[in-house]
Amino acid sequence: MSSLIFRSLPLLHHNINNNKRSLSCKFTTICNIKTNTSKNDYKLSWNDELETAFRSSSQDNEEDADDELFQREVDARCVDNIRMLIVDAVQNAKAGHPGMALGMAEVGYVLYRHAMKYNPRNPKWFNRDRFVLSAGHGCLLQYVCLHLAGFDSVQIEDLKRICKLGSRTPGHPENVVTEGIEATTGPLGQGVPNAVGFSLAEAHLAARFNKPDAVLVDHRTYCIMGDGCAMEGISHEAASLAAHWKLNKLTLIYDDNRNTIDGGTSLAFSEDISARFEALGWHTITVANVHEDIGAFKKALCAASAETERPTFIKVRTLIGRLSVKEGTSKAHHGTFDEDDFKKMRQKVKWEDRKPFHVVPMIYREMQIQAEHGERLEKEWYSTMNCYQSKYPQEALEFKILLSGGLVPAWENSLPRWSTSDPIDATRGYSEKCLNNLAKVLPGLIGGSADLASSNKVYLHDCEDFSSSSPWGRNIRYGVREHAMAAISNGIALHGSGLIPFAATFLIFSDYMKNSIRLSALSHAGVLYILTHDSIGLGEDGPTHQPVEQLAGLRAVPRLLVFRPADGNETAGAYIIAVKNRDVPSVIALSRQKVEANLEGTSVIEVERGGYILSDNSGQDLPEIILIGTGSELCLCEGSAETLRKEGRKVRVVSLVCWRLFDSQPKEYKEFVLPKRVRKRVSVEAGSPLGWREYVGDEGVVMAVENFGASGAYLDTFKKFGFTKENVTKISWSLLDE
Repeated sequence: MSSLIFRSLPLLHHNINNNKRSLSCKFTTICNIKTNTSKNDYKLSWNDELETAFRSSSQDNEEDADDELFQREVDARCVDNIRMLIVDAVQNAKAGHPGMALGMAEVGYVLYRHAMKYNPRNPKWFNRDRFVLSAGHGCLLQYVCLHLAGFDSVQIEDLKRICKLGSRTPGHPENVVTEGIEATTGPLGQGVPNAVGFSLAEAHLAARFNKPDAVLVDHRTYCIMGDGCAMEGISHEAASLAAHWKLNKLTLIYDDNRNTIDGGTSLAFSEDISARFEALGWHTITVANVHEDIGAFKKALCAASAETERPTFIKVRTLIGRLSVKEGTSKAHHGTFDEDDFKKMRQKVKWEDRKPFHVVPMIYREMQIQAEHGERLEKEWYSTMNCYQSKYPQEALEFKILLSGGLVPAWENSLPRWSTSDPIDATRGYSEKCLNNLAKVLPGLIGGSADLASSNKVYLHDCEDFSSSSPWGRNIRYGVREHAMAAISNGIALHGSGLIPFAATFLIFSDYMKNSIRLSALSHAGVLYILTHDSIGLGEDGPTHQPVEQLAGLRAVPRLLVFRPADGNETAGAYIIAVKNRDVPSVIALSRQKVEANLEGTSVIEVERGGYILSDNSGQDLPEIILIGTGSELCLCEGSAETLRKEGRKVRVVSLVCWRLFDSQPKEYKEFVLPKRVRKRVSVEAGSPLGWREYVGDEGVVMAVENFGASGAYLDTFKKFGFTKENVTKISWSLLDE
């Protein structure tokens, strides 16, 4: 096991098998039906439907009909049915966003019917292709495709209940609600870095595990983005990195419908988006009219698959709200259709006599061809896995550890423990030791910083950098791209391969990535956010870099664990909880200024409760006053308590290292730590006062920062804002003397 865990040499460059599974313009079509008899029977089963749709096609659909022509007509009819399901769903629910879904119906259909490999019977099969809908308002297209493809998660009844409370078809796609959705999207642009994260994970794992005679990791990532995604800066950040890393298995499909909610894109957007991506280093393709030439899009996907050095950007010219009288206008973006428009759309595709939510029976069989293809590929993959295990047992063991969550037995024992005699350091320094020790035993730990690795202390010293020439590296250099870093980390976490991503920057710059952090929590992505320089105590950089309100804002995010450890042992405890919770994101806020390695009374284990008693001289009695602190200010509470105790006072000091964990404890435990009868309380934290009143009560005092901080040496800055042992003691006396 030790040789497995500590192995640092790369196994295989990720490009060695780039052309192994190239589409080579060979999509799964009617040709995949094995026997001539069954193929001809299948064609005949379509005869009446194609005659209804195209009138002149009955003769073409005889047994000797051309396979290619037959497939074109089948494809066209499937797209018609997709559009009608989209319209029916919106009309039935009287809600939704049909515009993009109608315009991109050909693209969604080709991806799910001809291009992507997946098995709807096992949506989590590791080596499936990944698809991310960055333009999440178009989720109806994905829901319809998932239903037709055979995913149990979306039935006709689910299509009837879009946007309804408790439905499996919410107004924007959510990966924790609907099987087959890889990432929760909605805020425009977010899906692009999610897709980059998926592609990075594939490249990284392929480089570590693939062998010339046994390929375990080989899948593509597809993403649909829209004009809004192109305008959001996060997509540019992520696209820049994808090209820099040469993520050639990433295909970004741009819905060029030239409309946003307020009107045409000409209102605020006039750049040549293909030229932008070409300048970034992408392979760019334009599909001029996908509605009339679906084959052009298939050819574009083939070209993307053949690309070995660059990610591919496919601009697809579409008409938003295709078929509607609102076609090509911003009015098609959302909302229902009037009755006359609804009837005319049905007439255009020869659908007049059909009930709402009708599905041509042969379409299910058509989509099943792709599903069966994916099922065969999955069986072949497991066969490859068995051979791999016999030939490369150590690598197979590590791979299986990753696929089972990435945690090896007793991994927590790798974390250091500090004694009172250890030299002092900042909590970011204690974090560095924790992170590097974890990297030795957790094969999935991977991440980096937004150009602050040396300041954040997050560099993994025994690991290489992730790059196009060393994709096995576990240090990710994000450059100054905080927002993309967080969203890419979400993609890595949601890849489902046991990788444990961490993302680091200064706490003040968490504002740049707040939306991505929120989506980490919403989509159950267990990202570790390592945020240093956690208070006005960072000193000389001044108020632009001194966080004040950031902790309050992060603590307000549901499901997000926010830790502010006071010393080395609490830092180790925070890492234990953060790593253990693989579907919960965590923030570990760390100091720049030095604190004790072991503030007497702190506990690695007690961090899991979120709050605990650090010290108390009350014996069996209740304390007269409770001092509550976090981070570097906890030592001020303890120092003040010592002074008060010398004067005969009964003082309790409480570490409230993680509010959410403490709030989730049983009522009895919370009463034990903060008994209601003790009304004299002081909280000490060099940040916003928001939220602290809940813990100190109406009669307590909140020591906090009400302004933006100030530039100066950290001790001078702390003194200016009252964060000294003497001031904590003075405030405590004022309460005790009341």
